[in-house]
Amino acid sequence: MSTEVEETLDFDEEEENRFLQSMRRVLLASIGAFALAQEEIEEFINKLVERGEIAEKDGKKLVGEVMERRKKFQKKTEGEMNKQVEQILERMDVPTKGDIDSLSKKITALSKKIDELNKE
Repeated sequence: MSTEVEETLDFDEEEENRFLQSMRRVLLASIGAFALAQEEIEEFINKLVERGEIAEKDGKKLVGEVMERRKKFQKKTEGEMNKQVEQILERMDVPTKGDIDSLSKKITALSKKIDELNKE
């Protein structure tokens, strides 16, 4: 392989690593924000219960409703984020697992044919 091609491949790998590290940081931050927000919601509702502004039973129900809405929102956001990541990877021409599997099968088939031809 020429040095120029190797440098291009190294650059692409570095770029991909930076992208993946950035995505990892974003995901970890969102998980942290989710946990923090849940604690804050529970704390806020507990204060309302302590002040007598809502009943404890209603407070628990409210926490459950808020958490359920957050889960739905999180699933929706997660789906949208997955679509965006797929689009970015497609634009970067990063092969999918399916692409790699397909090429592996073709290579295996070609290797078998070469072996058969060499035997003859």
